This record gives sequence, C-alpha cells and structure tokens, in this order.
Amino acid sequence: MDVEDYLILDNNSKTARYEYLDGELRMLAGGSSYHSMIKVRLIAAFERLLEGGPCCVYDSDMRLQLSESRYVYPDIAVSCDPRDQELVDTIHYPRVVVEVLSPSTEFIDRGKKSLYYRECSTVQEYVIVDSQSIMIEVYHRDNGKWTITTFGPGSEVKLESLEIQFPIDSIYRGMKLGETRMSS
Repeated sequence: MDVEDYLILDNNSKTARYEYLDGELRMLAGGSSYHSMIKVRLIAAFERLLEGGPCCVYDSDMRLQLSESRYVYPDIAVSCDPRDQELVDTIHYPRVVVEVLSPSTEFIDRGKKSLYYRECSTVQEYVIVDSQSIMIEVYHRDNGKWTITTFGPGSEVKLESLEIQFPIDSIYRGMKLGETRMSS
C-alpha cells in the first residue's frame, strides 16, 4: 500500500486507526485498564509540569509522521514546535514520544518503533512505560548518541529535554504490579 492510500484509509476510518510503517499497515488495538490509567496519569503530569510553556501534549488520537513512509499513533507525544500547534491532523516535530507497553505491542514498541523514533531528528527522548511492572525507560539523545536510564519504584523520572521530573509512584498509584521486570 502506498502512503496516499494509507492516508485516505486512515482519514476516512470511523471505527479503527492504522499505523503505516514502510508500506506495512497495522491496525491499532485497545489497551488494558492499567494501560489507560498509566496514559491518563502521564498526560496529566505532563500538562501540569509544562503549563504556561511552549510545549503541547498530544494523546493517541493524534497521528505522528516520522518520515515520508512512517506514520504512527504513539500513546503520548510532546511537541514544542509552533508548527505542530496549528489546526492539523498530524504532528511533524515531536520532542518526546511515549509508548505504554502492552503484551501485544511490546515487541514492535521496543523494536521497529524504537528505532524509528530515534531516527527522527526532532525526537530528543523516547519513553517506554511498562504496564505490567513499575518501570519506565527513557532513551535520551545526547550529542548524537542515545543513552538509556531505567526508573523503578521510588524514583523521580527525569525528562531532560522538557526540563521536568515526576515521581514514578504517582503514575502507578494503587496498581497491583510487580516491582520490576527484565526487558525482553
């Protein structure tokens, strides 16, 4: 399928959303209650911490174009570029991208999408949030190299590119999860 056909399908679909990665179409599935709660709490934390600044927080209803042949719907995207704040249906200049893992999405979120997010020149941090254990991984671009920091129970999660931090325990509040889980 070419990009034009993908955009027609995605724009006209009333019941589903689709990601497009180098000609491959992937229909998005719904998440668990914990997935939803984690996403909502992260959005609320970002909104509170970024209030009054130039950055906007977008949820998974907003399409993100990573390249000419890659369109995705991340759980959360933050853009500080005014061009993304116009009335558009696609973000082009994300600074931070967040994916909340589900068992059905973990392989692609850690694999292809992780690589594609890190290849996007405007992305400064890619955040992977576990929904089965208390763990957040932050990939951070530093002078062209990527570093990874893993945050667990009791940690303050830091997003350097946004100059914000928040307690990980506030995101996982009240959830009955294991404390840590090894990455796949």
